[in-house]
Amino acid sequence: MATEKIILGIDPGTALMGFGVIKVVGNKMSFLQMNELDLRKYTDHYVKLRKIFERTIELIDTHHPDEIALEAPFFGKNVQSMLKLGRAQGVAMAAGLSRDIPVTEYAPRKIKQSITGKGTASKEQVAKMLQSLLGFKEMPKNLDMTDGLAAAVCHFYNSGRIEVGKSYTGWAAFVKQNEKRIKK
Repeated sequence: MATEKIILGIDPGTALMGFGVIKVVGNKMSFLQMNELDLRKYTDHYVKLRKIFERTIELIDTHHPDEIALEAPFFGKNVQSMLKLGRAQGVAMAAGLSRDIPVTEYAPRKIKQSITGKGTASKEQVAKMLQSLLGFKEMPKNLDMTDGLAAAVCHFYNSGRIEVGKSYTGWAAFVKQNEKRIKK
């Protein structure tokens, strides 16, 4: 009997959070959903973080994912933007960990490489490849949606490989794998 699992992919952001959900049966994946959370109407950063947490929990309650894949923030020159993006990622991560769902992070280049074979591919190239792989009809207006979906597909392609990134099954696993970071 083929194993079945649901993977939720998230591209965290403080303006738009893209997400996608795939179902995996054996070694075949199928498209379930992709969408975005538009946070541009909120001016308070803490309200945005709460909305990210709430939407992630809602996605978990709706789809019951077995695993969550997040796009890790890339390193830019604007420190304030990096901090805000890191907080958005942390809140999405905390939502998954609060439900004991394993979370894995992937660098943007790793995701692009997994989907297109080229780590420097454009968002449009990634979206077109996903459309070809998963057969969704319409290309979304905002490609943050396909970025979230790409994280889920990247996780599927890299499942079982140790070098893929940091993965935690819960708070206890995080603490155990990061003992040197804990102040006693």
